[in-house]
Amino acid sequence: MKILFNKYEGTGNDFIIIRNTPAVLDHADSELISRICDRRFGIGADGLILVEDCDGYDFRMFYFNADGSAGEMCGNGARCTAHFAMVNFAGFRDLTFMTGDGPHTARHRGGNIIEVSISDVTKVRETPDGIFANTGVPHLVVFTDNNENIDMVSFGRPLRYSERYAPEGVNVDLVSIRDGSLNVRTYERGVEDETLSCGTGVTASAIAAAIAGKIVTSETRITVRGGTLSVRFTLTSLGATGIYLTGPATYVFSGVKEI
Repeated sequence: MKILFNKYEGTGNDFIIIRNTPAVLDHADSELISRICDRRFGIGADGLILVEDCDGYDFRMFYFNADGSAGEMCGNGARCTAHFAMVNFAGFRDLTFMTGDGPHTARHRGGNIIEVSISDVTKVRETPDGIFANTGVPHLVVFTDNNENIDMVSFGRPLRYSERYAPEGVNVDLVSIRDGSLNVRTYERGVEDETLSCGTGVTASAIAAAIAGKIVTSETRITVRGGTLSVRFTLTSLGATGIYLTGPATYVFSGVKEI
């Protein structure tokens, strides 16, 4: 069987997007999903996204990590999926869509810039390792003076698999702050490596930085290895609300894959 796919990237975080209506790819086939994402034997990506019909919404986004495991939400993936929907069937208007962590909105900001809403953050707590925040998926934010010369796999993997965050595990964000801007590097569970960008990770990092008093702005510019994103939000007693992630969503190529 052949599938049609689109390849997208959001600040270097890359995805395979498939319109799965009618269904051509089984959500439970983690082995196939992992093989499609493999950079040597498949198309190659940090994750795979299925776009399906959803009553009351423009679409539903199902996200899968490169190892085939399902994820509730992916910020960069959501921006790329929204751009894909706008180009292919929805038009360049405000959209509403559903993910594993609930409903979201998307807005076109000109060119390839897409803004998506992030669900309210209500699970922020300090741990012996850093600040834990769930921005649709769990993140551990660790602050350091300089995150440039760090082996992120060696740093992030022990924390990702720490019993403290079991059984789900945690994504790990190493953050440096300079002139009010954040520089964020992320070790992603499911990819089990550093990615060039993580949308939910930069969101968690910005909120954690504000809660810790390290930044005072409610709209934060964030540099990742793959480019620049921005996050705006309003702090609450539990975490943050009114959260929006903005940045580029770039079409790379499309093709046909035999599965």
